[in-house]
Amino acid sequence: MLRYNFSTVFLLLAAFLVQQFVPALTGLSHARILIVHLVFLCAAVTVATPTMLLLAFIGGTLWDAHCSLAPIFADPEVYTQPVESLRFGYSILLFAAMGFLMQGLNPVFRQGKWQFSALLTGVAIFLYLAAEFILISFVRGDFTVTRSILRLLFYTSLLTMLFSPLIFWILYQIAKLCDHSLYPEAGKPKRR
Repeated sequence: MLRYNFSTVFLLLAAFLVQQFVPALTGLSHARILIVHLVFLCAAVTVATPTMLLLAFIGGTLWDAHCSLAPIFADPEVYTQPVESLRFGYSILLFAAMGFLMQGLNPVFRQGKWQFSALLTGVAIFLYLAAEFILISFVRGDFTVTRSILRLLFYTSLLTMLFSPLIFWILYQIAKLCDHSLYPEAGKPKRR
């Protein structure tokens, strides 16, 4: 089990590398496939809560380092306007909230029904993006929801969810290599 937990951490770190090469799809309202979030969500349903929180901390910290570090130390002549963005660390809380949402389906997942978890990844991504949008709107003091924003949230969630079976298959292969069972209750006889 310990080897599997370490493997999920390395898989999350590898997702950050892959995320660098995933372009925005301009034909679909600039939607993106959020590989990092997807790997976190799929791993969150397969591990215990302490490991999920560790993954949320690592994922949230690195995501903030990747996305939300404003040009604080940049040349003030180039960046004349202050950047209105969220503070470093907010993603940790959002990742943890998504992880707890996925943990709610852990009993169903342990029975071998991963399809519900795959569908929930899309819902969790949508909720993550909506919460991030609301927080950014609150910081900027302007809350305007347009159709393009809703399309962006929907397409990003849908595209990311479509790749969840692949990530679950990768996690299953890693679990097999680590002699760890993802579905311990699938083989048990049902009680009457």
